[in-house]
Amino acid sequence: MSDQFHFPFAVSANTLSKLAKLNIRNIWDLALHLPLRYEDETHITPIADAQIGIPVQIEATVIQQQIQFRPRRQLVVQVKDVSGHVLHLRFIHFYPTQQKQLAEGNVIRALGEIRHGFFGDEMVHPKIRTDIEKGLSESLTPVYPTVNGLNQPTLRRLIETALKNLPADDTLPETLLSQLQLPPLLESLHFLHSPPPQYTPRDLHEGTLPAWQRLKFDELLAQQLSMRLARQQRLNGHASALIGDGHIIQSLLANLGFELTLAQQRAFNEIKQDMAQSHPMHRLLQGDVGSGKTIVCALAAAVALEAGFQVAVMAPTEILAEQHYLKFQQWFAPLGIQIAWLSGSMRKKAKDETKALLANGTAQLAIGTHALFQEDVQFNQLGLVIVDEQHRFGVAQRLALKNKGEDVHQLMMSATPIPRTLAMSFFADLDVSVIDELPPGRTPIVTRLVNSSRRQEVEKLVRHTCAQGRQVYWVCPLIEESEVLQLQTAVDTVAQLQESLPELKIGLIHGRMKPAEKAAVMSSFVQGEIQVLVATTVIEVGVDVPNASLMVIEHAERMGLAQLHQLRGRVGRGAAASRCVLLFSEPLGDIAKARLKVIYENTDGFEIARQDLHIRGPGEFLGARQSGVPMLRFANLEEDLPLLEKARDLAPILIAQQPEVVKKHLERWLSQRAAYLGV
Repeated sequence: MSDQFHFPFAVSANTLSKLAKLNIRNIWDLALHLPLRYEDETHITPIADAQIGIPVQIEATVIQQQIQFRPRRQLVVQVKDVSGHVLHLRFIHFYPTQQKQLAEGNVIRALGEIRHGFFGDEMVHPKIRTDIEKGLSESLTPVYPTVNGLNQPTLRRLIETALKNLPADDTLPETLLSQLQLPPLLESLHFLHSPPPQYTPRDLHEGTLPAWQRLKFDELLAQQLSMRLARQQRLNGHASALIGDGHIIQSLLANLGFELTLAQQRAFNEIKQDMAQSHPMHRLLQGDVGSGKTIVCALAAAVALEAGFQVAVMAPTEILAEQHYLKFQQWFAPLGIQIAWLSGSMRKKAKDETKALLANGTAQLAIGTHALFQEDVQFNQLGLVIVDEQHRFGVAQRLALKNKGEDVHQLMMSATPIPRTLAMSFFADLDVSVIDELPPGRTPIVTRLVNSSRRQEVEKLVRHTCAQGRQVYWVCPLIEESEVLQLQTAVDTVAQLQESLPELKIGLIHGRMKPAEKAAVMSSFVQGEIQVLVATTVIEVGVDVPNASLMVIEHAERMGLAQLHQLRGRVGRGAAASRCVLLFSEPLGDIAKARLKVIYENTDGFEIARQDLHIRGPGEFLGARQSGVPMLRFANLEEDLPLLEKARDLAPILIAQQPEVVKKHLERWLSQRAAYLGV
């Protein structure tokens, strides 16, 4: 992000540094820095009429001031208004200036919530004004998000100055605004920064007022325009057309031992057609847990290999990358294809040897973690990049890997299904392939909610499952005891299970183990030597052990829906009936109850994702798409779907017919963020 500031008025260096922390670098940033809430200083409420728990402003005379020392040092001030009613003002933290301000006989205004106190009705730490000769405010007072050292009066002054200096022209033509029934932008901004007193703070926060609708629409339109332009730019770019002769694909399919589902075949054909184009592919392959995305990616890799190009497969964790490495070795090594493994934990000598194989082209297929996109890793002829769990990588990381080749083809895969509204908005620049059916033979998973007080029953179920020759996952959310969360730890769980089930072989795997240790434990579990694998959430994605038929998740109430669904998907991969037991501890909060209800009632990942979006909002689905800067500050994808659809329909028309409007609109809304939009 640029460090340049552009203000048409003087701002001190100290204030500039504070504004930078708020991502404010020009007058538009200031104008779009909207209030968190509003205070009503437009009228006086008699103490006698003030309601408990509702913010009010009173005007009264100080009749007594004293410092009390019990239960702690505090300033207590008695005030009386013209109606003769008395109110206490209490300050637990105070300064000599406040004592002077609240001297006996002074007439003051106090703004705050009245509550019942020990000595009678009181306000705790109200906002005090002594300049009552200025009269009442004519609009609601905005309270802005800020940082230390930048107070509200300063921020208000800066924003007022910015609003006076904004260019009068609108980015959108009047005819279009009239058609959309939206007010002008400047009018909307003035309204939201200083709303008339007839509006309540609640009215202003609901987001349905025309001024809010205008800002939300502008933001969504900027996003849709930028995505479409990024897509257009990609389609105008040049990439090598990857067309193979089919010999690797045929051998791969012949050795699989199973038939592809129709959905897998359809997804692969879409990918193959994209890769045959002379512009770079930018496709997202999404499908539910266990739908068989990995083999489709392997077939895409086979096309690139047949065409004589290298392929890089990147995963967010070592354990997932290792799973891909083992799978791809199993599929490609018998075909004479050399596969390279690269991760951050490798010794320097091994790393250097791998980098040399990639640079001279000996290694045709590279699999690894973030280590793949370090500056010193060079490819001989990279043609295809496959990124698993793409939402867990930052934009800058994906960009670094993409730049290893000349406009390479990109295939991203995600087992976190993306709801339609989210796909329409945040992935409008991607082509999407969906695998919407599970391979035959997958058994439905029965989900049970069990209170942790019934833990012994769950241990009996573990014993019964292992007695039938099956295996069990037992997932714990933490490695070490946390005094704050007091969650059951993986280490303690192993000890408890060994005591309760001494006849069983129990293993432990967690993220802080060395890669070699993790690989050894996973190998023992895959071979059936370990019957119960106690794990942290490192096994969330990618682990495939068909003999495992029971998943126990401790403190399920603490986990997100996507994570619970991913973990549940580790079982049900063989022919045996599978179960997932969600252990929960009471008391449960409303969100935890909602999550557990959703996961208990649904097995369809897309429905779970839709409800997850409704419960927690879009943030976590998207990863660091804007490198820490959220794309949407004002619009809400669930609530504002009609606006999103209007913006989506309008974007291509503006690009085709009014490019000058597009340029102006994007400069105003995305001036600092445009670099990331095409990733």
